[in-house]
Amino acid sequence: MKKIISFPHIGNYHIPIEILLKLIFKDSVIMPAPKTTKRTLELGSRYSPDFVCVPFKYNLGNYIEALENGANVLIQAGGGCRYGYYAEIQELILRDLGYEFKFVKLIGHDLHPLNMFRVCKSIGTNISFFRFLYYLLLVIKMVGFIDRTEAYIRENIGFEVMENSFDKLHAEFFGKLRDISNFTSLAHVTKEYEKAFRKIKIDKPENCLKVGVVGELYTAMEPFSNYFLERELAKNKVQVSRFITVTFLFFQKPRDIKKILKSAGKYLKYTIGADGTDSVERSKTLAELGYDGIIHVKPFGCMPEVNAMPMLNNIGRDYKIPVLYFSFDSQTSETGVKTRLEAFYDMLEMRRKSREDITKFENRVSWS
Repeated sequence: MKKIISFPHIGNYHIPIEILLKLIFKDSVIMPAPKTTKRTLELGSRYSPDFVCVPFKYNLGNYIEALENGANVLIQAGGGCRYGYYAEIQELILRDLGYEFKFVKLIGHDLHPLNMFRVCKSIGTNISFFRFLYYLLLVIKMVGFIDRTEAYIRENIGFEVMENSFDKLHAEFFGKLRDISNFTSLAHVTKEYEKAFRKIKIDKPENCLKVGVVGELYTAMEPFSNYFLERELAKNKVQVSRFITVTFLFFQKPRDIKKILKSAGKYLKYTIGADGTDSVERSKTLAELGYDGIIHVKPFGCMPEVNAMPMLNNIGRDYKIPVLYFSFDSQTSETGVKTRLEAFYDMLEMRRKSREDITKFENRVSWS
C-alpha cells in the first residue's frame, strides 16, 4: 500500500516540513493536514478530554481531517511540557474512532538526527544517512531564513504603502522554496527575496507604537489559534515583535538557557518549564527596549505560563509597561479577542499622547 504521510499545522512551518519529507520519501505522497479552520477545532474538541490544553485539540482535529483525506502515516513531534505526552493519547483516541494508520512519534531524544533517520527508514526510504543529513541541514537553513523574513514582515506589514504587498511576495516566496533541493538554489532564492522584501515601500514613523508578543509556543506561532492577533495589531499601524520561532526553540534556546535565566534578573532565579522562562526574560528585555506594550498568550491551563504571570505583573509595574493577557481555549470568542485588542491599542495611543503632552509642557517650562 502506498504511503500517504501527513502531519499537523503550526504557522507556515508545514511548508519546510513538507519539502523535507518530499525529499526523503520520494515515492510517497506527502500531504499536510488541511488548513486549520473552525471545523478542525470542533473535531478536535469533540473527541478530546475537556480540560486538555487547546493545542492538543487543534492537533487532533488536524489528524482527523488528514485521515479523512486518505493519510495512513501520521507524524507527531513535540516535548517540553505536557505536549510531550500527547502523542500516546492522540493515537489511542484515533484508534478508538476506528482509523487505521501508522503513528510516528518524534519526542525529546527522538529528534536527534540519527534517531530521526532510523524512524524514516522504518517508514520506508532508500536514501543514505548522509543524504538525509544533507536534506535536514538544507531545511534547517531554510527555516532560519523563513523566521528572519517573517520577523521583518511582522514589524513592517502594518506600514506598507500598497496593500497586500507583503502577502503577495510572501506567497511567491514560499512557491519558490518548494522547488529547492540543494544549498546553491537556496542561496539564490535567499538573496533574491531578501532584497525583494526590503524593496517593498513602507511609510513607518520612527516613533511608531511597538508591541511584543510572548507566551506559549503553539499559541504564539499558530495564527488561527490566537485569532490572527498579530495581523489585527498591524492593521492599527503597530510594529509587532515575536521571538518565539522554531529557530529560537531548537537552536538558540538550548545553547543560551543560562544567559536567558541571567537576563531575567531579579524576576526569576530558576527555570519554570516550557516557554515560561522565555516569557519572563523577553518581557523584561522588551520593556528595557522601550516597547509600548506586551501581549502574553497561552492556552487555558498552561502551567508554565501561569507561573510566569506574577513575574510579568512585576515587570509591568516596575517598567510601567501595560501587559495584556490572553488565555485561549475552544470556547474563546473571536469578537472578544478583537474587542480587547482594540481597547489595548486605544490605551497605548492615549498613553503615548499623554507622554508627548507632558514632554511638550516640560519643554515650554524649561524655556520660560
